[in-house]
Amino acid sequence: MDKDFTFEEIVKQNEKRIYYHIHKLQIRDPHNEFYVEGLYAMWLAYKNYQPDKGPLATYFNFIIRNRLIDLIRSKTREQKINEAYVQKETIEQLDGNRLTISGMPLRSSEGIEVADTEIWVELKEFLSTNQWKWVNYFIIQGLSQKEIAEKEGVSVDAVKSWSREAKKKLRASDLLTSSKDFSTK
Repeated sequence: MDKDFTFEEIVKQNEKRIYYHIHKLQIRDPHNEFYVEGLYAMWLAYKNYQPDKGPLATYFNFIIRNRLIDLIRSKTREQKINEAYVQKETIEQLDGNRLTISGMPLRSSEGIEVADTEIWVELKEFLSTNQWKWVNYFIIQGLSQKEIAEKEGVSVDAVKSWSREAKKKLRASDLLTSSKDFSTK
């Protein structure tokens, strides 16, 4: 090719090649990144074309397609790195503990200050093991009944039963009314 055509004329004649390859590779290109990469590939092909190696159209197709594939690989690699970073940060922030079924992060009880520790000790001794689990998870840690059920490996109805019994027991006792400071900060 004796380069009688300007690059702008080449683009007008061959722009559909870029769109063809974007479509063929099933690329979603809302920000035209792939289109721009295709233009750049076309410019490189235009600059480096050697007529004795074959037709220009074939060379355009080869270069455009390979540049687009390289960009896909680059973006995929970048996305995996970002996902790994987000996962690492999430684990560091939430200690990595998650509920088995929903995958929801478990809150750590670390940092929860109890205003009067004696009342919690007395309450723990007063309630059954399961009732205390409900108080600890629901009131202190702020977990939902579903999250408690997942954590303990029981049904939500069982957790509701623990809740009902704990509330009934606490209402019947004077434990709550005898202490003015039954709360968390």
